[in-house]
Amino acid sequence: MLRVQRPLPERYTSASPEQLARFIGDAKTALGDKLFILGHHYQRDEVMTWADARGDSFRLSVLAQQHPEAAYIVFCGVHFMAESADILTGDHQQVLLPDLNAGCSMADMADIEQVEDAWEELARVTDIEQVVPITYMNSAANLKAFTARHGGAVCTSSNAQAVLSWALSRGQQVLFFPDQHLGRNTGFAMGYDEEQMGVWNPRLELGGISEAQCKESVLLLWKGHCSVHQRFQPEHLAAFRAKHPNGIVLVHPECSRAVCAAADQVGSTDYIISAVDAAPAGSVIGVGTEIHLVNRLNAETPDKTVVSLDPLVCPCSTMFRIDAAHLAWVLEGLVQGEIHNRITVAPEVAAEAKVALDRMLQIT
Repeated sequence: MLRVQRPLPERYTSASPEQLARFIGDAKTALGDKLFILGHHYQRDEVMTWADARGDSFRLSVLAQQHPEAAYIVFCGVHFMAESADILTGDHQQVLLPDLNAGCSMADMADIEQVEDAWEELARVTDIEQVVPITYMNSAANLKAFTARHGGAVCTSSNAQAVLSWALSRGQQVLFFPDQHLGRNTGFAMGYDEEQMGVWNPRLELGGISEAQCKESVLLLWKGHCSVHQRFQPEHLAAFRAKHPNGIVLVHPECSRAVCAAADQVGSTDYIISAVDAAPAGSVIGVGTEIHLVNRLNAETPDKTVVSLDPLVCPCSTMFRIDAAHLAWVLEGLVQGEIHNRITVAPEVAAEAKVALDRMLQIT
């Protein structure tokens, strides 16, 4: 999805880190309770230091909803997260994204036109009434709305198994988008095998699979992935274990099946944080997720050593776009009565998307 972030004024591009910190601090003080800053776990430290709350995407959106006194929600994350916050917060609240270029490559791998086309193609060869669409939280608001219209729901990496179990109690098949790896790893955890999963490539006719596969696959997995988590390979885990025979390997379920199968523990971002906290003092922990979180975990647990499994490091290039300069620009704009980068979801889309989110909450 094309989003254009205008260049920042020189006041911000030429400012030193100390000046930017002063701009942000002064603006935050001036705005007081009218401001609530959310920081996703993958953000830079220069941004996270100002966050009023940190967490994963859905938890932060819920926290925004729980702060109705805040007129301005500044979401230091990516576009789909800001959309979810706009869906869940009140009409009197405005959600701002400091840099419009902060998107999610995985979320952009499935757009509404592609998903609607896939649904129509499936309807020609299957009993579409028995197909339940499930979208990962990492998706645009209009895809969340699509799932609601067709009887589906949203899931997170924490509750994917519960949501997929719910879906398969209502139908015989699931169309899962946009991340194939979370879908596959969850499917294996539920007892399904590779033959019961088909990968739907939206660029190919009938998803690039046979009509028989369309009919027989329990899980139809969208051909999408996270650009960070796909970097981790089994050889990274083998190298870590060779160096640290007693080490602990934690990976995110957006990693490939081969990586997840070789890990000691697999779980969401919040799960990884809890697992590091629960590990014995002196542990060496290799983590397969975004580098800013890994480094933060290492800094905040001095009695343990937390390292990235990827020796070349793995920043999320879109998460990385939000920096102190963009945050200062947005906050000082609010002080001056200017709204920069407001994220809004059309009311009809927001209403349907909220249905899909509410279904998830009812399930879990």
